[in-house]
Amino acid sequence: MKKKKLKRLRLFLWMLLVCLMYCGLMVMPAFAEGEFANEYDRVNDQVGVLTKAEEYDLRERLDEISVRQKMDVTLVVTPDLGGYNRVSDYAENIYESCKFGYGEEKDGILLLISMEDRDWYIDTHGFGITAFTDAGIEYIGEAMTPDLADGDYAQAFETYASLCDDFITRARNGNPYDNEDFSEEKMPVMWIPLSILIGAGLAGVVVGSMVSGMKTVRPQATANSYVKKGSFHLNASRDLFLYHTITRTAKPKDNKPSGGGVHNSGTMHGSSTHRSASGSTHGGRGGKF
Repeated sequence: MKKKKLKRLRLFLWMLLVCLMYCGLMVMPAFAEGEFANEYDRVNDQVGVLTKAEEYDLRERLDEISVRQKMDVTLVVTPDLGGYNRVSDYAENIYESCKFGYGEEKDGILLLISMEDRDWYIDTHGFGITAFTDAGIEYIGEAMTPDLADGDYAQAFETYASLCDDFITRARNGNPYDNEDFSEEKMPVMWIPLSILIGAGLAGVVVGSMVSGMKTVRPQATANSYVKKGSFHLNASRDLFLYHTITRTAKPKDNKPSGGGVHNSGTMHGSSTHRSASGSTHGGRGGKF
């Protein structure tokens, strides 16, 4: 009797093991293709510019945005550039070393703050390059830097998180923020001729008042009225060559890009990209605070 129970138990455990292995095989491809590596926290404050509570709240915020938007939104604060000469190189190395990014394209964005020279840099990868154009990154930088300069890092990072969420949503809808979205509001067409008329009217009033005050002035055909009679004598005359003009025209240059493996659009429309040391394509811009 005991042998039969033991045999049934073994059979049950064997079937359970087979089911678990089958489920694991079904889940693994989906995980490999569509999830995060999750090897490092999305907030890494190496300097201590945030309190523990602020760091916890910010990590929760970025985790929620990243999972919902299916794009890694990350932030690192460092004391210096870790031996790198350029902040962009350091940001790219952090992004790749920490295996940030969502899915096969490693979609994501990283904000790096280096305290030594007060640098900020935003690095983008995968769909992050599409969502965060050059103009968009500069807009985020301009929105953050006043708080960064004042030492209010928690508020600066909240601004970063909120704008990232907004920018990704806009890009998912097929219309990422770009240069034209941040241009100053254009004056309505009807105001242009009205402004000209107002300006001309004011100018007329000012000039008219000036002319009316010059009551002693009368038009003269010559300058004789200003010369004392008999005081001017012309003894000699000659022609002197004073100036010459040389016009040069520059020879047109070939502006085709040289070198290999690097692409940079050089425009504020869309996103400029370049290759990292590993050969991966990144976008990004930065500045000082």
